[in-house]
Amino acid sequence: MDFPFRIPRPVPTDDSPAMTQPVSARLKIGLSACFSHADPARSLFTNKTLQYVEQSIAHWLMSAGAMVVMVPCPTGETARGDTKLSHYAEWLDGVVMHGGADVWPGSYGEVPLKDAWIGDQIRDLYDLALVEAFEQAGKPIFGVCRGLQLINVAFGGTLYQDIEAQHPDGLRHRDPVTYDQNFHEIELVQGTRLSKLFPQVQKARVNSIHHQGIKGLAPGFEIEAWSLPDRVPEAIRRRSDKGRSYIAATQWHPEFHKYGSTETVDDTPILHDFLWACATARVAPKTSPGSGPAKIRDRAARVLRQALLRR
Repeated sequence: MDFPFRIPRPVPTDDSPAMTQPVSARLKIGLSACFSHADPARSLFTNKTLQYVEQSIAHWLMSAGAMVVMVPCPTGETARGDTKLSHYAEWLDGVVMHGGADVWPGSYGEVPLKDAWIGDQIRDLYDLALVEAFEQAGKPIFGVCRGLQLINVAFGGTLYQDIEAQHPDGLRHRDPVTYDQNFHEIELVQGTRLSKLFPQVQKARVNSIHHQGIKGLAPGFEIEAWSLPDRVPEAIRRRSDKGRSYIAATQWHPEFHKYGSTETVDDTPILHDFLWACATARVAPKTSPGSGPAKIRDRAARVLRQALLRR
């Protein structure tokens, strides 16, 4: 099959092959929003809600020629118009759920064990609704860090609220001082799609910037990589049963990999795998909606509207 999309090698120059692609051939990839909630004590944008993206993940997607669009939450006190997340899901070719605040334990049926682990319930509702919209449209979804955790929760999984506190012999997966220079090893599960993207690799080194992690895996998903030595899931993928769209995620941040470095696992095969799925979905015949939305926690789009719409 011929695809109207060619994935070039990402290179940091303005005259790279990616720049030769016509606009009509470029993939349009949605990127979930991060939230900075209204704060009367903030001197800039006082008491205003900010929605934003972290620069490096947008540049990561753009490195392969994709057009990146932040998908803003359409509800809230200032909401106007009739634009919905489902409209973005219909228009875009795929979506990336990126990192940020903790997932609220209530999203997977638990009470926060500490106030510090309360997470962001409002962002959870938005993220769950966004996953629901793209899954229902049959569009690929990729998650990074919080994105992996949110996807797992959306489809019925649970999390460690804090790995060090709840997992026997758990590593320190987050170091606030070294931040993205905190690393550990992972082991790829042989025979999985991820292992086939790295055919000569059994173990690799990745960054680690989280303290929550998967405790119970969502039904219909498989683990593609484990952290070493404490064996916390580091990569997951939805099983490719007939009619199910692409959903995959990594606990580490592939966008933080320094291009050309051999110190940590290469991000390029992961990016290209996702974008190839988006290109395939773009030209594939339309199918009936996937089987997942009914199982996404709390019928997220309805709850989001009830919780946030014109409060």
